[in-house]
Amino acid sequence: MVACPICGKPVKQTNINNHIDSNCVDDIEPENGMTPVSSFFKTPVAKRDASASFFSSSQPVQSPSDSRSNTSLKRSFDAIASTQPQPQSNGNGHTPTLHNGTGTNTNSQPPSKKHKTSAFEKAAPLAERMRPRTLDDVYGQDLVGPSGVLRGLIEQDRVPSMILWGGAGTGKTTIARVIASMVGSRFVEINSTSSGVAECKKIFAEARSELGLTGRKTIIFCDEIHRFSKSQQDVFLGPVEAGHVTLIGATTENPSFKVQNALLSRCRTFTLQKLTDEHICRILTRALEAERNTYNPSDLVNDELIRYLSAFADGDARTALNLLELAMDLSKRDGMDMETLKQSLTKTLVYDRAGDQHYDTISAFHKSVRGGDADAALYYLARMIQSGEDALYIARRMIVIASEDVGLADPTMLPLATAAYTAAEKVGLPEARINLAHVTVALCLAPKSTRAYRGLGNAMSALQEPGVAGLPIPIHLRNAPTRLMKELGYGKEYKYNPNYKDGKVKQEYLPDALKGRKFLEDVDLGEKIDEDSLLHEKLEEGVNGNGHAS
Repeated sequence: MVACPICGKPVKQTNINNHIDSNCVDDIEPENGMTPVSSFFKTPVAKRDASASFFSSSQPVQSPSDSRSNTSLKRSFDAIASTQPQPQSNGNGHTPTLHNGTGTNTNSQPPSKKHKTSAFEKAAPLAERMRPRTLDDVYGQDLVGPSGVLRGLIEQDRVPSMILWGGAGTGKTTIARVIASMVGSRFVEINSTSSGVAECKKIFAEARSELGLTGRKTIIFCDEIHRFSKSQQDVFLGPVEAGHVTLIGATTENPSFKVQNALLSRCRTFTLQKLTDEHICRILTRALEAERNTYNPSDLVNDELIRYLSAFADGDARTALNLLELAMDLSKRDGMDMETLKQSLTKTLVYDRAGDQHYDTISAFHKSVRGGDADAALYYLARMIQSGEDALYIARRMIVIASEDVGLADPTMLPLATAAYTAAEKVGLPEARINLAHVTVALCLAPKSTRAYRGLGNAMSALQEPGVAGLPIPIHLRNAPTRLMKELGYGKEYKYNPNYKDGKVKQEYLPDALKGRKFLEDVDLGEKIDEDSLLHEKLEEGVNGNGHAS
């Protein structure tokens, strides 16, 4: 028999897990023949309980303070202490004793402990205080909805290692903490910006010990996992592969680029949807109802303002809640009206120059120019300029467009786009925005030809064929700077075109193996027909000819 690490009662070694799971009620044996688990457990029960109370938090498991501590002894007690009732304040600053369900006092907490926890909770921003505690309170994510795939796995306690990919404020951290509160696993939260490989290895060692002692697995939530380098991410491979830990990684970046393939293959990737304005409205309405008595805002904080903040947050619930908290404080100022309140709120930029938004927006700009839609191209140009994109970066893309998409249809676009780059370099923003808009519209309205672009692509493809890349240059085209080369016949039969009328000569320029191959096609654009475009044209013809659609 061994001594239970919580209550000190004698328990058979084979029954220790069941005993702990029953809140130290079942499987208690007579004290004869009891063997302590370790020297720590020889400590008197009262002192041991006080130690366990010290290292366990009175906050719910999803609180970040439960997992970010570097104290290894605290982590080893998380799973054990989480099974015990937590102290509740009686409102007068004192904390009552805890009971284990049998009428026996199990802990006596110092009065100041709960007071400190309450102070931290009050200091937390509104977004943290309103974080959902159940999956039903998570809005806008079908993955954890009533029929969601991830919800089914959570409810069956079969949580796999996973990567949660989504924009800021979509609920990645919230879902991870709700998972921790629903399953019986130990939960440790780290952030790649403040944790290193050494700390991760300590957590893995504790996870193995916990698994051996209590049979409980450890869930590690790694926020901003993309900030770990790919070599640092290697530290997760062994423990995840062996099943000692369940990894939940959260990232705002595309995992295909930011998470190494070996780790990605061991995890399931779940993509979180961007929250709609309706979802944000529901979140803000719930927060306003819950905190109205705390903030006592004026009547300016109404449905109109909530709709405004929802649209302004652009799918980021955290941003929306932070703006609501600011609005509730500002609304109580003398002379405040709705317009002034709206103007006082901080503007949020929805464009990340280092992330997917950077590439998605320039891609949308390029495709709008290619499609000849000047309105859309100007919209994306304005978004990039407003968000602080480098003007030279935009100008460089327009130089590419001038040759790739306009090409031979209007060769003057290339020097015009190059001039825009020079203008942006010399003038700079904000004035250079006019030069960029000038060339953007010109490129949209210009005729399009991809002959040169496609011709180069055809030639590049030919080089992938066996033997083509190393074909010998025809001898009459070779350079002959030395006497030996001339004696070998280099350039001997070459016909200098300017010496002939109209420069026309009969002469082969391709290697013999490629004679007759054509890379430059005869048409400026492709020959596919878009059925949607045909239907639109017919509808327009019907309207113009008959006054109504035919």
